[in-house]
Amino acid sequence: MLRFYQIADGKLIETLSEEAPVWVFIAPDSTERAGMVHELGIDEHTLNSALDPNELARLEFEDTHAALIIKRPKKYQSEDNFLFKVTSIGLFLFSNRLVCVMADDVPLIEGRKTTVHSLHGVLLRAISISTQHFEEHLRIISMISDDLENKISRSMENRNLLHMFTIEKSLVYYLNAISSNGRVIDKLKAYSAKLGFTEDHFEYLEDIVIENAQCHEQAKVYSQVLSGLMDARASIVRNNLNVIMKTLTLVTIGIMVPNLIVSIFSMNVALPVPDSPLWPFWFIFIMTLCAVSVIALFFIQRAKHW
Repeated sequence: MLRFYQIADGKLIETLSEEAPVWVFIAPDSTERAGMVHELGIDEHTLNSALDPNELARLEFEDTHAALIIKRPKKYQSEDNFLFKVTSIGLFLFSNRLVCVMADDVPLIEGRKTTVHSLHGVLLRAISISTQHFEEHLRIISMISDDLENKISRSMENRNLLHMFTIEKSLVYYLNAISSNGRVIDKLKAYSAKLGFTEDHFEYLEDIVIENAQCHEQAKVYSQVLSGLMDARASIVRNNLNVIMKTLTLVTIGIMVPNLIVSIFSMNVALPVPDSPLWPFWFIFIMTLCAVSVIALFFIQRAKHW
């Protein structure tokens, strides 16, 4: 799918004219990809990288344009099962056109500070929007992890623990993507003159550097906190298992000792049957000895803090 946008009154307005300065390809098919490669001169490998969610962010310079790949959070869906994914966006800056390639149908620019007056402004705004989306997703992840933590505190279900592991995995992906974006932003600063950035663009780029660094620190803190919580939960599960095993061991010993006493005497004394004159004495003695052994085991356990 191909959409055309023109810049008017500081905003991107969709149009049907192919003369528009901003082209947005959404999940391009083979025909559209071939057109970008042959008509626009976009490198095929770079184009495929722009649609690859596992590709790292990078900045490259071609003869007619600059090719920029940035990372952006993928729109979360219910079937993702608490796994927050990352996608890639390709931005190809020509002298008179900006070509954007995306795998999903999401707005190129949106939210606050949406005023743009040039192709460079649209490019920088798209990078800033990516950082803002990461920040929004991090807040959502924080709320979800808090809710899962409360559920785990009430019930140690494997399902909730697996969800926590999935969120921890998502944070690792986010950290890698944000860090990758940060390196590209630093490279944009270094080549700002070559890209034709004005002083206002450079100041905006400085703000983006700060926002991305703060976003990276926030993701890092969330990842460390969640990792610590998971380690603590694992320790609690192991401790609870040890307590259960200790209790079962004490119950087993409590059953085995009287059983041992009864087994010993059953092989050496007369059976407690009515025709034996000593059966009441031996029966009471054996039962008393069994009871004393259990009581002694109880007091030993209390004294030793088993």
